[in-house]
Amino acid sequence: MNALKSKALELEKEYQRKLLKAGEYNLSEIDEKNYNYEFTIIRGGDKIKVLVYFGKKGLRTVFQGNENSGLFQEVKNILSDELSLDFGKREIDEPESYAGTDESGKGDFFGPLVVAAVFIDNSDKPELKRIGVQDSKNLSDFQIGKIARQIKAALPAKYSIISIHPKRYNELYANYRNLNRLLNWAHSKAILELSKKIDFDTVITDKFTRKEMRFHDELLDKKINFIQQTKAEAYTAVAAASILARDNFNGWFEKNKFFGKELPKGASDAVLQAAKKLSAELGKEKLNEYVKIHFKTFKKL
Repeated sequence: MNALKSKALELEKEYQRKLLKAGEYNLSEIDEKNYNYEFTIIRGGDKIKVLVYFGKKGLRTVFQGNENSGLFQEVKNILSDELSLDFGKREIDEPESYAGTDESGKGDFFGPLVVAAVFIDNSDKPELKRIGVQDSKNLSDFQIGKIARQIKAALPAKYSIISIHPKRYNELYANYRNLNRLLNWAHSKAILELSKKIDFDTVITDKFTRKEMRFHDELLDKKINFIQQTKAEAYTAVAAASILARDNFNGWFEKNKFFGKELPKGASDAVLQAAKKLSAELGKEKLNEYVKIHFKTFKKL
């Protein structure tokens, strides 16, 4: 057994020890697959699977199950401190100082579109790596909240967050009639707000359009070098921005609970069913304040 595979097995065993210590959970035996170890947690009608993958990029923990169930959130919160926060190997050439931007919520029917911009230089990178900054898609919501607070403490004047709540989002979309144009405006707004706090001459953002981005005139006057990069979350500042954006997005759902629980994320059938309930409760016109009305989900109501 190679060293990484052995570490994966030990991590799974530690997960089981932590769960057994935390409460009464029915745990299966740890099962070995080709690329991962896994075990299942069962309580009542809920079932959660915890997988630890071992590969070239290091260890990676994945949770499978109903993300809206109480058991799913419990398990992720209990195990979050044990999750590997290692970047793995990043063969990229980062500028010494630059700003990075990323967004959250563009594929979610409920909730806002949030864009964050973060500026860093070489002196910031070790601390951000230490606290576990990486692509937010690799982190649980609990980890995102924890790391977001640490980013804000480490970079108090080096970030900006633009949260476009559904009603305003729908107004903007009616104006732009195109998601990429709206994203362009939102990223530009976040960069502009950050530029009022600190000077920088390079911005890296995830490539969400094949066309060159058209930025705010005030930004063009600053002669900033804009770089659109696929999988830009490999850059530290973009990864930090992805965490801040996701944390703000999650905050909206925590504040807007209905029927005693958070609204579902994404655009699945569960989202459609929740939207039907909300429409019956508030009226379809009121949904404008909670959903993105250009989504196909809205047409299905």
